[in-house]
Amino acid sequence: MPVKTPKPGDLEPIEKASRDEIAALQLARLKWSLKHAYDNVPHYRKKFDAAGVKPEDLRHLADLAKFPFTTKQDLRDNYPFGMFAVPRAQVVRIHASSGTTGKPTVVGYTKKDIDDWANLMARSIRASGGRPGDIVHVAYGYGLFTGGLGAHYGAERLGCTVVPMSGGQTEKQVQLIADFRPDIIMVTPSYSLAIADEFERQGLDPAQCSLKVGIFGAEPWTNQMRVEIEKRLGIDAVDIYGLSEVMGPGVANECIETKDGLVIWEDYFYPEIIDPATGEVLPDGSQGELVFTSLAKEALPIIRYRTRDLTRLLAPTARSFRRMDKITGRSDDMLIIRGVNVFPSQIEELILKMPKLAPHYVLEVSRPGHMDELDVLVEMKPECAQAPAAEQEAAAKELQHHIKSYIGVSAAVRVVSQGGIERSIGKAKRIVDKRPK
Repeated sequence: MPVKTPKPGDLEPIEKASRDEIAALQLARLKWSLKHAYDNVPHYRKKFDAAGVKPEDLRHLADLAKFPFTTKQDLRDNYPFGMFAVPRAQVVRIHASSGTTGKPTVVGYTKKDIDDWANLMARSIRASGGRPGDIVHVAYGYGLFTGGLGAHYGAERLGCTVVPMSGGQTEKQVQLIADFRPDIIMVTPSYSLAIADEFERQGLDPAQCSLKVGIFGAEPWTNQMRVEIEKRLGIDAVDIYGLSEVMGPGVANECIETKDGLVIWEDYFYPEIIDPATGEVLPDGSQGELVFTSLAKEALPIIRYRTRDLTRLLAPTARSFRRMDKITGRSDDMLIIRGVNVFPSQIEELILKMPKLAPHYVLEVSRPGHMDELDVLVEMKPECAQAPAAEQEAAAKELQHHIKSYIGVSAAVRVVSQGGIERSIGKAKRIVDKRPK
């Protein structure tokens, strides 16, 4: 439900450049990035040598396929600073992942890297409809997570007024939105719905708040969730994409005037789509795993980084750069239930099509015998929370039927009480794996 669609504003020349101009810039920067990594990072020198390639072997953009991939494990194996390509004293900031599934992945930035990041985040906020003078409420977490500071620096660079709220304290989030009347909120999509719930708990209509635009990232979300967020908060919901290993938020962003996929800032990040199983580069339009190579990063050049995110590359529309479709899942968090591939986003899509179910859910996987079992825990919408047990059971059975029909797997659906699904202030935890290790 678009509320206000501003003009694109003054675009940078590169955002309007021809494909030939973009490709020429990419090739020049790619040559520099490969040489910078090879000359200064022992890990890359060893991997390039083992693959029998040198930076000078890149003569055309397609030659990048000759070079080896980088994975999250490579960063963990070189923990903490082994992937840095500049002396540690030139690194002005360090971010890191949480490390919940292993050693943290450490990312460093030079002063120029921080400056580039701020510019790209400013570009992203402008693409989302933000303008100088807007008040931006940042509810991404601050700290080692790149979301909060990335959003903060970008909003300041654009000339906005920043409210550095960070995550959590949901009651205070609502108070400050009501009192400060921000124009833009930057937050995870799942937490934005928790904020909407809190508005309603306080007797306020979230659709009547001052917000005009929400810039949502850090977790996959569907177009059905976009409709839900726009309806409840009365805003334009715009997608932003990034990951700390490549830079942080601001690698790609939707344009508010089209909302037809994330525009990749191709002057700084070279995208590829590969077959997750074979590593073969796939043509634009094909579904596969997203791979990024940085084109200008000094402290941590990243060469053919396997993001594990599944998407496809699309032709340009609002800008001259190619777009990427919404993330449909990850090649490494895909659930295989009795031979069927299941992504949380598929089930979320079905939940959001049901008018009585809320978009708060968890998938529990267990193995009581020899076969995996899938339980889907979901809440009713607040206005349906007091519905009779028979009505709740009917909703559960309907969702169960849709999961079997559209995804092809049998699942047990349980409706839990309102608030029974833990609200996340960061990335929503969608999967609980109870299978024996």
